[in-house]
Amino acid sequence: MRTILVIDDERPTLRMFELYLGAYGYPVLTAASGEEGLAVFDARKPPIVLTDIKMPGMDGLAVLRAVKERRPRTEVVVITGHGDVDLALAALGLRATDFIDKPIRREALEAALARANARLDQAEAGHGEDVVAVERSGDVAVITIHGSLTGETEPYLTQAVRRAGEAAKLLFVFSPDASINGAGLDLLVQAAEDSGGGGRPVALCGLSDNFARVLDRLGVTAKAPRFGGREDALAHLARREDVNPARAAGSA
Repeated sequence: MRTILVIDDERPTLRMFELYLGAYGYPVLTAASGEEGLAVFDARKPPIVLTDIKMPGMDGLAVLRAVKERRPRTEVVVITGHGDVDLALAALGLRATDFIDKPIRREALEAALARANARLDQAEAGHGEDVVAVERSGDVAVITIHGSLTGETEPYLTQAVRRAGEAAKLLFVFSPDASINGAGLDLLVQAAEDSGGGGRPVALCGLSDNFARVLDRLGVTAKAPRFGGREDALAHLARREDVNPARAAGSA
């Protein structure tokens, strides 16, 4: 099991994480401040960091920035206040790979850690080129996103959208381990807006609830509705028409 560093200024919370994560077999490191957490990180270099954002002194955003400068591939999961999407957006802009809300629910924590471990597995296996894949389903170009969609994976998303070419409709499918942050978030927003703005119906499916809230806030799901599963999304797109006659004819 991978080592996890937990940073929180509330010691009862640290103790809760220590007991809970330890019961699942994770080696756990704890720190009661951002400064202490960064010192522990420098000494032990854990692959996963959980950090509260709102702390006195060095807050979680400063910790996030420092960790990413030192080891960019570290999985940093930030802990935000309930429903604080703006703070989550700020953290994602600094390349946090995930976020969970307080009060912390076991299911949300388990899901975030499962995604973090899956992304680390993918990175260790050297499958960076497999982050984005494209296939056709009738007149729909299906772009599947695995692992972390970041600025580093920009060429893969750009190439995928280009390969979608003149397909009449576009579906973004997110694998269970998918994460979007930093420039990757901007790229996805732009790709959805460009397609939707050009009259091509666009839909999303499979995205975890927390990232869906982020896309809701950015207005993406108003242009590209989100569905729980691929078949529901394809059924929705089947009822939509491309308003660009040339593209619609070319994909027929």
